[in-house]
Amino acid sequence: MKTIFFNGCVYTGELPLKQAFAVENGVFSSVGSNEELLAAAANGIELVDLGGKFVCAGFNDSHMHLLNFGQSLHAAQLAPHTDSLSGMLEHLATYLNANPPRPGQWLTGRGWNQDYFTDVSRMPDRHDLDALSSDIPILITRTCGHCCVVNSKVLELAGIGPATPSPDGGDIGREADGHPDGRLFDNAIDLLIPVMPLPDKEGLKEMIRLACAALNRYGVTSSQTDDYCVFRSIPFETVNDAYRELEQNGELCVRVYEQANITTLEELKQFVKDGNVTGAGSDLFRIGPLKLLGDGALGSRTAHLSRPYKGTADEYGFNLFSDEHMNAMVSYANAHNMQVAIHAIGDACLDQVLNAVDNALREHPRNNHRHGVVHCQVSRPDQLRRIAELGMHVYAQSIFLDYDNHIVNRLLEPELATSSYCWKTLLENGVSVSNGSDCPVELPDVMEGIQCAVTRSSLDGTGPYLPDEAFTVQEALDSFTIRSAEASFEEKTKGLISEGYIADFVILGANPFETDTGAIHSIPVQSTWLGGRCVYRAEEN
Repeated sequence: MKTIFFNGCVYTGELPLKQAFAVENGVFSSVGSNEELLAAAANGIELVDLGGKFVCAGFNDSHMHLLNFGQSLHAAQLAPHTDSLSGMLEHLATYLNANPPRPGQWLTGRGWNQDYFTDVSRMPDRHDLDALSSDIPILITRTCGHCCVVNSKVLELAGIGPATPSPDGGDIGREADGHPDGRLFDNAIDLLIPVMPLPDKEGLKEMIRLACAALNRYGVTSSQTDDYCVFRSIPFETVNDAYRELEQNGELCVRVYEQANITTLEELKQFVKDGNVTGAGSDLFRIGPLKLLGDGALGSRTAHLSRPYKGTADEYGFNLFSDEHMNAMVSYANAHNMQVAIHAIGDACLDQVLNAVDNALREHPRNNHRHGVVHCQVSRPDQLRRIAELGMHVYAQSIFLDYDNHIVNRLLEPELATSSYCWKTLLENGVSVSNGSDCPVELPDVMEGIQCAVTRSSLDGTGPYLPDEAFTVQEALDSFTIRSAEASFEEKTKGLISEGYIADFVILGANPFETDTGAIHSIPVQSTWLGGRCVYRAEEN
């Protein structure tokens, strides 16, 4: 069936805006003026009057954690209650009373951030959680996902005590007497894997359904997602099967490009042997790059810097892999036609990533590999040049400026702070820079991300930080559409409203090109369409 959408402000990836487009069999069949498309309308063709509304390609979040987002929707939402430790704990207690865990289940929450606490200047610890319950296992995750706090019951279940060593690439927080204080950083969180309750496949599918429905509400039609790390004890085959069964049943309303988080060379070899290489799959679920986690996060002071954190003598953060291990993983993936996407927030970690990619390409040269850096926050000018020279992709998260504007100059020495979050410089040097949210680190609110990219300021007005690095509105829109499609080798099939492209699009309540830059975040999503099918309509929700 053919449908003509007319009387709109249609962004096709180029200016000026068009007025109308047609959708047939799930793809855009034509784009042009009202007169051109309506003149070709025949009896039986459905006509949709857009009422002057702005339309663009469906948003593509190029790095997030879809399954983790679905899991977090089943947990206490701590982000709205993180202005004080006491307020956060009070909300957690209220949540516990209203949602007592079933036997064998834990109380979980996500979204706290000690930098926003106004009553104390510290992270929560086990004593805070013990006051809520010493019998129910409790785990609350910092907004960044690189630190969590557990109560004494969880420490007991996991066998974490004074004699437990911190693992490589992680740290166990300790009290003065050496007893764990309940804080676990990066790889130390994996110590909980043997005792954490796990969902079955139906539970995974319900988390995916919840997350996809939420993404549609923000206009997101494609998700490039790191899922295998959420439940390490669940085989990646089970996660893949959950997605594929949802697809077969017509329940998958977001296109998924799986950023395969695999940590050992043996597992990677088996993964590839089983046919899981970049691009394998369908338009709704396909395997993407090998995803590696290089270091921690800036807010938890675990991002690996080349210079000490400001105000300290020897705090640098740390890498999560040795050079030898990362080189081996990247080399094998590159030699077997897999893309790689590596998390790097600190510049010392970025050195490790760039060296690994450089070594791999010297061993096995490849054109159009699109190996990428996820985040690419703290950087130096020499590294920005090197990224361009290596032909790499960058997965930015402009929404991070909302929080990081408050901490970057406090944590980084000026020589690093003045050359970081430089995504415009990368763009001008020919690097493809896509955008995303790292959800559930941040909500997948694309309009907020676009505003931060354009203003370089926090949503509360703090900033701007390095205003010369601001995107234009067009560049920001492209970063969530066609640039994200480039990250998954799909720029010839989606990311534009153009003839022959998949008909994924979003209708907004206002035109971002005509909206004050400080109000872009308030533009509502009115409807979201996947393959020409409406998957979200605001008035129905």
